[in-house]
Amino acid sequence: MPNVYQGNLNGSGLKIGIAVSRFNTVITENLLKGAVDRLVSFGVADLDIDAVWVPGAFELPQTLHIMEKTGNYDGVMALGCVIRGDTPHFDYVCGAAGSGITRLGLSSETPVVFGVLTCDTFEQAQARAGVKSNKGIEAADSLIELINALKTFSQ
Repeated sequence: MPNVYQGNLNGSGLKIGIAVSRFNTVITENLLKGAVDRLVSFGVADLDIDAVWVPGAFELPQTLHIMEKTGNYDGVMALGCVIRGDTPHFDYVCGAAGSGITRLGLSSETPVVFGVLTCDTFEQAQARAGVKSNKGIEAADSLIELINALKTFSQ
């Protein structure tokens, strides 16, 4: 039988950093609300959650990097929404955001979670940031579970 390591959803005592994109605010506000509500429901104190608003998804990796470097956070997450348009701009922004956040996760011991919607239409974004399905909630779940799972290696 292998050794199995698994996180839990206990957020008590955790300090969380969130970088959230102001572009498509009607969507990202819902993602942030879902994430914060979920974090608090798992025991993270409201005052132990810092949210930094940035212009767009392109700025998320740098913001998370600077937040992570402070050493003040048990985990950080990016929340954003990029909707495809008629130009390749979508591909560049999504690629840069995804690549930057991935690089941060691989170079840091602080858990990092990607909660950026990459949708073809505004309606798809609404469906992923709504009441029935909110990817901000899923990002919060992932971050708390990841923090607790990775703690098992530092004990």
